[in-house]
Order: sequence, then structure tokens, then C-alpha cells
Amino acid sequence: MNPTPEQSTRGKRNLLVMLPLVAFLALAGLFLYRLGTGDPSRLPSALIGRQAPAIDLPALEGLTRDGKPVPGLSNATFAGKVTLVNVWASWCVPCHDEAPLLDRMAKDTRFQIAGINYKDAPDNARRFLNRYGNPFSAAGADSNGRASIDWGVYGVPETFLIGRDGAIAYKLVGPITAENLAKVLMPEIEKALAR
Repeated sequence: MNPTPEQSTRGKRNLLVMLPLVAFLALAGLFLYRLGTGDPSRLPSALIGRQAPAIDLPALEGLTRDGKPVPGLSNATFAGKVTLVNVWASWCVPCHDEAPLLDRMAKDTRFQIAGINYKDAPDNARRFLNRYGNPFSAAGADSNGRASIDWGVYGVPETFLIGRDGAIAYKLVGPITAENLAKVLMPEIEKALAR
């Protein structure tokens, strides 16, 4: 039994109505799949493997470590040393969570930790470091955020690993946690130290 022309037209119309719905559901499914499998801390960076962008930031006014003024941040800071560069601010809630971990990491003398203080008031930044400890051997004040833009910063906190050659070896988006420190960041630091 063949369909009548009216039934055939109705079937085609139903198919046309369902096609956008099917396409939407397929795209939504793909989006949810990718959202569930992606690691947001591993956003791609075009800078990995390249020399760290030029940076020349003044010292964070009045900041000291072990009784000595902490210098500002420049590319000379990275020369021949494995360096973690942490972009942070006193107003950043996750920065408060990662600060104790950075302070503990600073006790490892095989690498140094430098900071980019992002759009922060110097008094607030100093109070923050007085509260949690100052892990930074160098800290630059990025008061207008320009240097952070040049480094491809999405938001604070972010941490870059710079090898002895001055190239960016790894980038962590988001706060350092006990989990990503043990599983990702320390293995990346060990790799950089072995080179």
C-alpha cells in the first residue's frame, strides 16, 4: 500500500520540523561530552615552548623578604634558573587558597618563585603577603594589567613554569591545589630541573 500524496507531504513536513531539533540535540550532546572530559586548568597557550614575553615590572613598593627589598620582575630574573611565575592579587579569592602552598614551595631551593601582582593596591598586596608569607624572590607590580595581557593571562591566579633557557614550559590556569601540585605541577618542575 503506497502512501497518498497528502501523507507523503505530511511526512516530509514532519521531517523538516524534526531536523533542527535533532541537530540541536547532537550539538548539545557534543558540548556536554567535551565539557565533562576537558580539564579547564589546561587551556592551550600559544606561548608554551617559546621565550617568555618581554617583561619589565617595577618592584612591589615596600615588599621585603628576609629583611631585604624584593626586586621587580624582568626577563633577567629567569636567566639560568627554573622559575615559577605566579600571577596573583589580594582581591582574588582563589589566590588566598593557593598562598600557603606557594609559601611551602618556596622552601625548595632548586627553583625560584616570582610574582606578577595584577591590578592591585600595593598596601593590600603587602598585607596579603604578610598574612600568608612571601614566597617571591622577585615580584613586579602590573598595575594596569598590560604585562599580564602580553603573557596571555585569562584571569588570576595563573602560574607559568619557565625553564633555565627562558622558555615557557608549562602553564596552569587557576589556583594551585594540593592535587594539581602533586599530579601535574611538581612533575613538570622536575622535568624542567632535569633539562
